[in-house]
Amino acid sequence: MAISLAGSQMQVWALFWHIRTLTPEPIALGGVGLARILPIIVFSLVGGAVADVANRRRMLFITQSLMALVAGALAWLTFQGTIDLWHIYALTALQAVAISFDSPARQSMVPNLVPARDLPNAFSMTSIASQMGAIVGPALSGLVIAYWGQSYTYLINAVTYLAVIMALIMMGSVPQQVDLTKHAGVSLPAIREGVQFILHHPIILSTMLLDFFATFFSSANTLMPIFARDILHVGAIAYGWLSAAQSIGAVAAAAIISQLAEIRRQGLIFLASVIAFGLSTIAFGLARTFVWAMLALTFIGASDSVSTIIRNTIRQLQTPDYIRGRMTSVNQIFFMGGPQLGEVEAGVAAQLIGAPLAVVTGGLGCILAVAWVAHRFPLVRAYNGDEPVLAGATAD
Repeated sequence: MAISLAGSQMQVWALFWHIRTLTPEPIALGGVGLARILPIIVFSLVGGAVADVANRRRMLFITQSLMALVAGALAWLTFQGTIDLWHIYALTALQAVAISFDSPARQSMVPNLVPARDLPNAFSMTSIASQMGAIVGPALSGLVIAYWGQSYTYLINAVTYLAVIMALIMMGSVPQQVDLTKHAGVSLPAIREGVQFILHHPIILSTMLLDFFATFFSSANTLMPIFARDILHVGAIAYGWLSAAQSIGAVAAAAIISQLAEIRRQGLIFLASVIAFGLSTIAFGLARTFVWAMLALTFIGASDSVSTIIRNTIRQLQTPDYIRGRMTSVNQIFFMGGPQLGEVEAGVAAQLIGAPLAVVTGGLGCILAVAWVAHRFPLVRAYNGDEPVLAGATAD
């Protein structure tokens, strides 16, 4: 995953650069986000239902291969000099469809690979892989474009998918439970069963709601160029460090958690980490020096990493294996919807009250969301981490 995600992040940043070379219109960049989020909203619930009845490992072979083909198509069209904006949007949307099926299968398979007691460590390592990709990928993107050309960013990404495919081959068969109820299969009743499961399990619903509201209020990555140029008065290199700061903090936090033998009082740790996320966001909004901003962003990434690991562990352990794909697909909508809508909110707020105040009020909104969730769902505060495990089909 670390290799593949580095390639994927390289392609993400290369796409932004590529679109900017094709058109000077800023709205064209927003089209990529739309091409990503719409297929996920449409297909995510279906992808979750498929992950609960199909072989998850086989699904990953298909989705990873499809995403490799998409990257290869981008490379080929760019090499030929025939690529246009609609090609980028269409291929990005096709990749998002693959992600809608890939993410539920991949996340649901993690508890099938390790014992329940090791799940926090496993998700810590998953977070490390993801954040390392977020650090290495953008840097590689600029270097490859500068020295080899735009086409090779897509070609290299296509090759990196082989790392995941080889890992799937090497791990062999993976046991999982199959839904044997009357709602088995890919159907509206099966999808409805997944949604109802979440609504009737407050510990899972509460983590999803807090995830959504925290990222909605505290998403300010869109405002990063404004902070770099107009507030901190730094150049492109410093801007690159600011962009990587959250991932640096996230990797550090995940590396520590991955080495802990046991984590207790997980509910309180989860709530505290989201409060720290909001406070760090406020600190970033108040930053007027580069060092202050870097530290604040690093703490944002570290606190977000802790909350992500804890909430993923809670959801996976408190969800039976036969319905885990559907749970993950609903979470995917919350997980991606919050930041995407939050970027829109941040842009509108910055237009009305200025970037610094927009970020500060977003951090305050995040803290208020924690207070509401803690009051509305008191079982979150009481969650310890040694409650009965419902997951099933975990490794011995």
